[in-house]
Amino acid sequence: MWYVVQVRTGTEESIRLQCEKHMSGEVLERCFIPYYEESKRIRGRWTTLEKVLFPGYVFMITEKLESLYDQLHGVIGLTKLIGTGREIVPLQEEEIAFMQGIGGENQVVEMSEGVIEQSHVKITSGPLVGMEGAIRKIDRHKRKAWLEVPLFGRVQMVQVGVEIVAKM
Repeated sequence: MWYVVQVRTGTEESIRLQCEKHMSGEVLERCFIPYYEESKRIRGRWTTLEKVLFPGYVFMITEKLESLYDQLHGVIGLTKLIGTGREIVPLQEEEIAFMQGIGGENQVVEMSEGVIEQSHVKITSGPLVGMEGAIRKIDRHKRKAWLEVPLFGRVQMVQVGVEIVAKM
């Protein structure tokens, strides 16, 4: 089961390292932070950077929720486990499928490419192929797209890298 832990924005990597260091491998199968690739112009050159896809969240995979909950008390900087009130709720199957589809095994959303045809975006390559309906905004100059996706029991606005190569 996949669970999500809320942390202070900017501390995701240190929390992930703490979890991997202090938690047993029997309890915590995997702890990760999803990233997305972004192209940025630095000193006149386009450079690919990796940024946190969901700032303030760390993902954990476990089948032993009770043990995970006990071991999380030793991790400094956690805000809360995502759930409904007192109950910790795992991600839904469709949410996990979305995460695996867009981020792959490494959980890094690569840059997508697309074109604009008659003021409609068509993604031609990358993980966003077929997800044009979720795109809410595109900034062609910054090479970014904002998607609306249902995650954590509500609709989240997610920022990803996209390059529009042509406008027809």
